[in-house]
Amino acid sequence: MAGAVAGGWARPVPGAALPRIAAIDWAMAETAMALGHAPQAMAELIAFRRVAPVQPPGDTLDLGLRGAPNLEALSLSAPGLILSSSYYAFAEPQLQRIAPVFSRALYVPGEPPLPKVTALLSELAQALGTPEAAAPVLAAAEAEFSALAARVRDTRPCLLIEIGDARHVRVFGHDSLYGGALNALGLTNPWAEGTRFAFYAPVPIERLAGFPEARLILIGDIPPQAARALERGALWNSLAPVRRGDTHRLPEINAFGGLPSALRFARELVRALEGAA
Repeated sequence: MAGAVAGGWARPVPGAALPRIAAIDWAMAETAMALGHAPQAMAELIAFRRVAPVQPPGDTLDLGLRGAPNLEALSLSAPGLILSSSYYAFAEPQLQRIAPVFSRALYVPGEPPLPKVTALLSELAQALGTPEAAAPVLAAAEAEFSALAARVRDTRPCLLIEIGDARHVRVFGHDSLYGGALNALGLTNPWAEGTRFAFYAPVPIERLAGFPEARLILIGDIPPQAARALERGALWNSLAPVRRGDTHRLPEINAFGGLPSALRFARELVRALEGAA
């Protein structure tokens, strides 16, 4: 077998002939690490380390921006396989001149990504020549989701948000990684709309008033200026969950990650809910 399981993730067997890989997409990078085969080079490495559920090796090469990777650095890393996604399809012709590209459409508006990133484990393991590495990782992930779900005592709905500024939030729906992990815990997301895939927070805060019974799950850092404004803001403080102290903070987590990020979200959420019990 090409990998053994340690802490739920695979470890490569010493001496196994595996291709050198470079990752443009973060969900791909996480999945490769879950399979025990960390990329030798990655895009936006510093930012990835800040949100990664598993840290890449210290000698990993930074390839620059995901949307505009440094092709010279990528070529010098001598990959046998480049991991990308549909987000970066525009760059695929350039990437293919350096090495074969393994790509998938993982985050599509209106489509739940958790089944896609789960299936990715087996697909990538096959592409890496280690198909047997996926099964123990999948089994460990399923067992952890089940164990975490068993710890949930309060099954009230959870509204998943990220604060953009004092007037706007990003709300994560059923087509988000967070939404899929929430369902895996046996919890419900009252936001019936899909996630608005954008780099800004497009939902006015007043929309949250329509969910008085939900718990507010705040994910990631809140900009200092927004935090000060919310603290004294009449609209925010009038929200029913805020008035009854039913808000819960989670650290920054990769919203466009793989199965490892889904599990990290589930762990952090269960820990936060237990701490509030």
